[in-house]
Amino acid sequence: MPRTKGDHEARRRDVSEAVWKVMATRGFAGLTLRAVAAELGATTGLLTHYFPTKHALVEYALDLLEQRTISRPRRQTGQGLAALRDALLDILPLTPDATDSNRIWVSSWDAALSDPALSTDYARKYAQSRDRLSERVAAAQALGELPPGNPAHIAAGAQSFVLGLVVQALFDPAAFPPQRQVELLDDYLADLGARTDPES
Repeated sequence: MPRTKGDHEARRRDVSEAVWKVMATRGFAGLTLRAVAAELGATTGLLTHYFPTKHALVEYALDLLEQRTISRPRRQTGQGLAALRDALLDILPLTPDATDSNRIWVSSWDAALSDPALSTDYARKYAQSRDRLSERVAAAQALGELPPGNPAHIAAGAQSFVLGLVVQALFDPAAFPPQRQVELLDDYLADLGARTDPES
């Protein structure tokens, strides 16, 4: 009996879930056709229909990671500084799903740094994130919640702070549980709001 389009889509969803589980538990270093096949309960031969090479598997995994990151629910509690806080909270590993996503992102840096095309793509993604943060910084400045200064400069500092906190929380979750992550972020934002010249 021939396979239907629905069968193909269902199998592709199964493959996606298997790829995600391997990345979440083993990181990018453990992402192999054999590991995905074992998670799926299938043969590596079956997976070659989807990923003829390891590079194809890595590209698919990165696309899957980006899709899941984009589709994750976002906080929307206000405007100005509240909106900036929401955007930064959305990056932190405060839930099991967010922790998995961040663990995968961080483990993917090695693959990205060793591939010029991926490095360029990652630089673009982080630049886009800074641009979105800059818009929220500018809105908070317009409301008088942040002092004057270059929004792009402030956004770069905020992104750097929160990515550093992500790494700390992933390596030492006992020392950086969700509550402490939020407290540290709030302290950072309070200090940012108290500065007279954020570029000094």
